[in-house]
Amino acid sequence: MRPWSIPILRVAFRIRVEGRKNVPRKGAAIIASNHLSALDHIVLPAITRRTIINISKAEHFDKPLKAWFFRNWGVIRLLRGSGDKAALEAAKQALREGNLFCIYPEGTRSMDGKLHKGHTGVARLALEMRVPVIPVAMVGTFEAKPKGGKTKYFSKTAAIVGEPLDFSALWGQQDDKAVCRQVTDQVMRAIQALSGQEYVDEYQHNPAVPSHAKTDAKAS
Repeated sequence: MRPWSIPILRVAFRIRVEGRKNVPRKGAAIIASNHLSALDHIVLPAITRRTIINISKAEHFDKPLKAWFFRNWGVIRLLRGSGDKAALEAAKQALREGNLFCIYPEGTRSMDGKLHKGHTGVARLALEMRVPVIPVAMVGTFEAKPKGGKTKYFSKTAAIVGEPLDFSALWGQQDDKAVCRQVTDQVMRAIQALSGQEYVDEYQHNPAVPSHAKTDAKAS
């Protein structure tokens, strides 16, 4: 679908890409992005011709046609609030196979357009799988389509790609909570530097996720 969809989407949302050279042409890497809108899933693929593997909530697989597209796009089904080990293993396998894997450390879309504290799943995955983390900033997608709002076509959006973050000195320390917090905070600072967003040192609450699942959500 890429040959015809990307040109259309570039026009529909006036997508600008910066730092494309920072995405490796081959090899495994984690793309860590802020999450402002459902449009992020449309703008992000413009940064590279490579396939980017994503995780998406299980509810998106309820409709057969949508589920068929998601499976063929390489989207991993995530059952939120259950500590979905199958989804985590699928993400690891994607990296073992040398793919790009995208994660939104905030865990959910921002409700206020600000950058919120990141969950440490990005750090644990990077340290265990021994891959670099590429920070990416979505810009303008919140204004083009805020959560629950209408889509504003022909709004200016951008994907800004930062230089890969090398955590090789910390590889294998994925079970050290302090190290994972340190790595995650560094990733979030890199995203903030690219996006220019105001940072909020609190997790973004997602009302769709049961309160008893907050602990599990921190891994996502």
